[in-house]
Amino acid sequence: MKKIIIANWKMQLSFKDSLILAKELKRKIKETKNEVVVCPGFLALASVANILKGSVLLSGAQNCALKNRGALTGETSPATLSELGVEYVIIGHSERRLILKEDADLINAKIKSALAAKLIPIVCVGETLNERELGQTKKVLLAQVKSALKDINIKNSSGFIIAYEPLWAIGTGEPIIPLEAETIHIFLKAEVAKILGKKIRIAYGGSVNGNNAAQFLKEKNIDGLLIGGASLNVNEFTSIVKL
Repeated sequence: MKKIIIANWKMQLSFKDSLILAKELKRKIKETKNEVVVCPGFLALASVANILKGSVLLSGAQNCALKNRGALTGETSPATLSELGVEYVIIGHSERRLILKEDADLINAKIKSALAAKLIPIVCVGETLNERELGQTKKVLLAQVKSALKDINIKNSSGFIIAYEPLWAIGTGEPIIPLEAETIHIFLKAEVAKILGKKIRIAYGGSVNGNNAAQFLKEKNIDGLLIGGASLNVNEFTSIVKL
C-alpha cells in the first residue's frame, strides 16, 4: 500500500496565496510513488480542488459537519465536499479538540457523516506532554481510538486513516524520535485491527519537515505523514513527496 503525505495548510494562507501554492505544487509534482493529499482552508477549497484536478495531487478538507444536511449555520456538509471532488477529510485535529472543544461524541458523528458521503477520514489522535510524562500515552490513545471508532464499519483498509500527532510535538520543532513513533504505530495498528477487524494506515504528524521526513517514512509501520508548516513551502514539501 502506498504511503500517504498530507498537507494541512491550516489557516495560514490568504485565498490568493493558496491558489499560487496549489499551482506551484501541481507544476512541480508531476509524479510520485506516494499518495499526496492537499488540505487548504475552506474558502480556497473549491478553487484549489479545481486547480489540482487531473494531477497526481488529491483534495482534502480540514474538517466537516456532523451530518450531511441540516440547520447547522457555518458548518460544511461532507456530501458537498464530495461534490467538489474532495476525497479526504481531517477529523478531530488537536487544535479543534483543544481550542474549539470538540468532544468524542462529536468526532465520532463527524466520522460517520464523512463515511456516509464516501470521504476518507483522517482521524487525529495524540497525547499531551503531561500525559506522556506520566506514562499514559497508550492509555490516552486507546481511549481516543475507541471513542472515535464506536459503531464504525469500513469496507476496505484504504478507506480510513489515523494520524498520530503527539500534541507536545505539533509546531514545536521537536518531533518524536522515529523509532518511538514506530513503536506507538505498532500498538495503534494492533488495537485498531481489534476494533475494525482490518488493518488501516496510520500516519505520523508533529514537526515533520524536509530534514526528518525520510527517517519517519523508512519505518515499516509509519504509513505516511501529516505535515503542517513544511507543507507551505513548495520546495520543502515537494522534496518530501518525492522521497
